[in-house]
Amino acid sequence: MASYQKRGENSYLLVVEVGQDAKGKRKKRTKTIKVTEKFTPKKLEEYLDLELVKFKMEIEAGEYIAPEKMTFSSFVGEWREKYAQSELGAKTLENYLIQINNRLIPEFGHLRIDQIKPLHIVTFLKELQKDGNRKDGLEGKLSSGMIEYIHRVLKNIFNRAVDWKVIKTSPMEGIKKPRVEQAEMGVYDEGEAHTLLLALETEPLMWRVMITLALTTGLRRGELLGLEWKHIELGDGVGTIDVRQSLTFVKDIGYQIKEPKTKNSIRKVSIPPSLLPEIKSLKVQSAKARMQSEELWEEGEHFFVFSSVNGKPLYPSSVKTWWSRFTKRHNLKYIRFHDLRHTSATLLINKGVHAKIISERLGHANILTTMNVYGHALRSADQEAAKHFDSLFESPVTKTKKQV
Repeated sequence: MASYQKRGENSYLLVVEVGQDAKGKRKKRTKTIKVTEKFTPKKLEEYLDLELVKFKMEIEAGEYIAPEKMTFSSFVGEWREKYAQSELGAKTLENYLIQINNRLIPEFGHLRIDQIKPLHIVTFLKELQKDGNRKDGLEGKLSSGMIEYIHRVLKNIFNRAVDWKVIKTSPMEGIKKPRVEQAEMGVYDEGEAHTLLLALETEPLMWRVMITLALTTGLRRGELLGLEWKHIELGDGVGTIDVRQSLTFVKDIGYQIKEPKTKNSIRKVSIPPSLLPEIKSLKVQSAKARMQSEELWEEGEHFFVFSSVNGKPLYPSSVKTWWSRFTKRHNLKYIRFHDLRHTSATLLINKGVHAKIISERLGHANILTTMNVYGHALRSADQEAAKHFDSLFESPVTKTKKQV
């Protein structure tokens, strides 16, 4: 049985009976709707009948969500099942859930979703800026980038709640996105990069090639790990990498191979000729290992450039671990593995390479991305370039004295 009742000037309560409980009492589902259009009495009746039918269908399909009984925690369960698992990438969902489980559920989980107000969100984001809010055991404040990321997760969840009519407006409306303070990049200068290459000479061939490629091509970690031998062309003094895929590892799913971050990330990158002999040696070494493994080879048609025993690709975290231990072992200045990509770009900038070429090597969406990320380095290079014009302002007499 279904019916509707007038509740206010423009609001109506839809009522649908859904059977009986254990004590024989009738169970009902209700939903309040507002009618903003001007209808004739007949048209209003037709509109309400249609809304009642739609409401009944929602209930029968198991899609109706009662906001007055739904906590933030229970809505997140609906969000995950009905949206996140199909619309978000596996790695993105894993990262979202880390923040949801570690921060958002403890803070908002017990609250009814329709009772969470903008002030709750503002207070929460403000608290995150204080010392002691890191979850990695390190001292100091949470980075502005991470706070912005948490804001993004909250916005996604509340936007779905609005889309599904669980709440009328999102408490995120009117809350400014936290400002991200660009952290100063940790990069190697030319001398430090040379010291790095010298330290690599005593390391295993696979790691030597990986680090050198990261430094000279600017490939991302996932792009390096997803690299297969079929993607590398090795000619006589010429070599190129065809960046076609990226590799990630998702908990409970395992390795995932997918296209790189953006359309422009699919690209060809030239390899320094001096690196070709080592890459060829690694290819021979890898082919021998594959042949010796025979039926123990685990990766089927995949033949990764950087792999562990029996062809399995490396865990992304193992690269970070090795790099950290390597820099410590050789007393090198520590920078993140990803900063080798930044080092590659800044070295090219300092050599006067055009930003467009650097943008294409890095696989940026456009040259503006490169200009924004490496603006400081480009400005420094520009200042050095300007000095070349000093000679134009020197008088012939001054030039002659300098030559003498």
